[in-house]
Order: sequence, then structure tokens, then C-alpha cells
Amino acid sequence: MTAIDNRARTAAGDRSARPPVLRRKLFGNGHRPGFLTYGLLFAFFLASAYPLWWSVIIGSRSNEALGQTWPPLFPGGNFWTNVGEVFDTIPFWLALGNSVLISGIITVSVVVFSTLAGYAFAKLRFRGRDGLMVAVIATMAIPTQLGIIPLFMMMRTLGWTGEIGAVVIPTLVTAFGVFFMRQYLVDVIPDELIESARMDGASMISTFWHVAVPAARPAMAILGLFTFMTAWTDFLWPLLVLDAGNPTLQTALSQLQAGRYVDYSVVLAGAVMATLPLLVLFVLAGKQLISGIMQGAVKG
Repeated sequence: MTAIDNRARTAAGDRSARPPVLRRKLFGNGHRPGFLTYGLLFAFFLASAYPLWWSVIIGSRSNEALGQTWPPLFPGGNFWTNVGEVFDTIPFWLALGNSVLISGIITVSVVVFSTLAGYAFAKLRFRGRDGLMVAVIATMAIPTQLGIIPLFMMMRTLGWTGEIGAVVIPTLVTAFGVFFMRQYLVDVIPDELIESARMDGASMISTFWHVAVPAARPAMAILGLFTFMTAWTDFLWPLLVLDAGNPTLQTALSQLQAGRYVDYSVVLAGAVMATLPLLVLFVLAGKQLISGIMQGAVKG
């Protein structure tokens, strides 16, 4: 009888030690996410996608859709008509080309210079390294708006106002990019690997190219994606330094609201057209970005 009681207590203890079935269904068992995890992700997806979907709905209808008691849930049939009005009102293709050129140059420059500087701060030994890194980080505490007036005066003195270079040159490298790459490269590249490459006769540039760049590719992809998004959506500085005849896409869209009467269906149709390149970029680069991150995690 005692042996039976002991076995019963042991079985009861094993059952009590196991996670409840309801908990496994809601949160998962540690290997696969549960119902609650998927529910939260779906709720975040709806909250993030709803503004774009609302822009598509209003951009494909007339302005009267905003005054309806029950807002529409599906797009109408006026989207291309509104897009045609956008093309007639602003220099859309010129602004699109300027935005692609500016964002592309800034992205390549920030990734290259930030990786070089981040590698130097992370793995090279030179006098004043820590002090310079502190100075770089300190610049991140200064609001961008404080430097706009002296920067504009500098561009006017150089005669660059109204030119694409006035938007590109001040953002060829960023303090955040240097700090981000430095923090990533500190731990991902062992010092022994660099010393081994130098002992094999590799130069400084060769060591950077064959050792640091392959290890830094996941971080470079993330930095490049966020830099492109930031440059693409930048509004204040291009609005100040460029004129109406040579705008970026964001500043050109502001001209749709310059009149006394604002047709929000046309404005939102233009906003959708300006968002499409970013969506295409995410679709094309998303798989490579995730694979690069996973590759870096496996190597780490």
C-alpha cells in the first residue's frame, strides 16, 4: 500500500511540475509560440498597417468620403484619377529621382564611413581613442534643429543652396552609425583573428576588407536600411535648403497642401505613391536582411 501511495505521489508531483496545457496553448512551450503570441503580433500588424490602408481608401475616393458617418472600409475607383492630379500638380518624377539619388548616396556613404570608423574605434589602438568616441557620442545629444541655422548660413556662403549637394554632404556620416558599428564590431571580431591576419602579412586595409567587412555585413544591412528610410522621409532640411523647382519627394508632396482648399484624397494618393518605394525595398531586401542577421548570429 505504501509503494502504491509513493508511486501516486510521484506521478502527481510529475504532473504538477509540468506546465499547464492552457499555458502551453497561450504562450507556447519554449520552442513554438502560442496563441497569445500570434494574437499580439497580429494586433501590432493591424495597428501598423491601418494608417497605410486608410490612406489607400481615402486616396482612391473623393474628399466627401471623410465626411461620411461610417467611414468606408474598402478602396474606391478614383485612385488613378487622383494620382494623375498629383502628377499634374507637382514635379513628381523629378522629386522621385532626387529622393532616390539623395537617399542612395547618403546610405552608401554612411554605411562605408561608419564601418571604417567603427572598426577603428573598436579594434585599433591609438592615442585619444576613448576621448574621440565620447565626443562622437556627445554630438548625438545635440538636437538637429539647433544646427540648422548655422548650417544653412554655411551652405549659402558656399553657394550650394538649391543644390542636391546641400542635402547630401552634411549627412555623409552620422554619429549614430559610428556608434552602432563600433558597438557591434567590439564583440563580433576577436582580437586574435586580427592579430593572426597581421602576422600572415595582411595590411591594415586588407585586414579590414577580409576580416571586418564579412563579420559586419548583418549590421551594415540594418544600418543601411534605417539610413535609407531616414533619408527618404527627411522633410525639414530639404524644405529649407532646396527650392520648389528642385524638390525631394517629401517636400514636393507638401505643395499639395499649399492651397486654400486641400483635397485630402489627392494628398493621400500622393502619400501612397511616396510610400511604395519603401515597401518595394522591404520586399526585395527583407529576405536578404533576415538571412544576414541569422548568419551573423550563427557565426557569433
